[in-house]
Amino acid sequence: MRSETVLSRQVNRRIGQAMQTYSMLSHGDSVLVAVSGGVDSLVLAWLLQMWLQKAPISYTLRVVHIDMGFRGQGKSGANPVAEIREQLNRFGISLLVEQARVMDEAERNCFFCARQRRHQLFNLAREYGCNKIAFGHHKDDLIETLFLNMLYSGNLSTMVPKQDLFDGRLSLIRPLAYIEKHEVQKIAITLGLAPIDNLCPLAGNTRRDQVRKVLQALYDQDPDVKASIFASMANVREGYLL
Repeated sequence: MRSETVLSRQVNRRIGQAMQTYSMLSHGDSVLVAVSGGVDSLVLAWLLQMWLQKAPISYTLRVVHIDMGFRGQGKSGANPVAEIREQLNRFGISLLVEQARVMDEAERNCFFCARQRRHQLFNLAREYGCNKIAFGHHKDDLIETLFLNMLYSGNLSTMVPKQDLFDGRLSLIRPLAYIEKHEVQKIAITLGLAPIDNLCPLAGNTRRDQVRKVLQALYDQDPDVKASIFASMANVREGYLL
């Protein structure tokens, strides 16, 4: 499917703007794409595969899913990992599946789970010789993280579109950082991509879910609030902070 029939001109422009502003991809990069099973990461895998065929630079992709060990069946009755693989295969994308370390019951919370997944992705990037890890986080994710950190961690910070780690040997990139959740969902519908069931027992009842509901209430009252919050993250007046 041609990108012109999937991405609107405005969405394509903003994705390209984020990629160019933060120099996310360079010739010769080896990119590890983290796919969770949500439409955000599925769309990202499609996007980077599509650009691989048309971009003036050459890079390699490895698409990986870390199985966190939550067991159950998806909506269709198929194994969730098999559902992810089947959807990606339609676009000629191969999926690597890695098993996560088994956690004790005391460790089973969002913080430990996310930290473990992050560390495992770092190890996989090193093992495969990848210098970039791509995540499907979008504008709404960045805003939610800002509020999560303010409300629960006591700091002003968020996920950034590009973050260099280990003296520049590894970079985290988020090509969807300038587009909104509903725009990612529209792309997914056009591509025929469907989210895979999140089998985590905490799904739908996390701090992020609570923050999302509060923010949505603000957006419902004034839709311009989202753009203003997002702009504020690049307009920090340090002289007016403690």
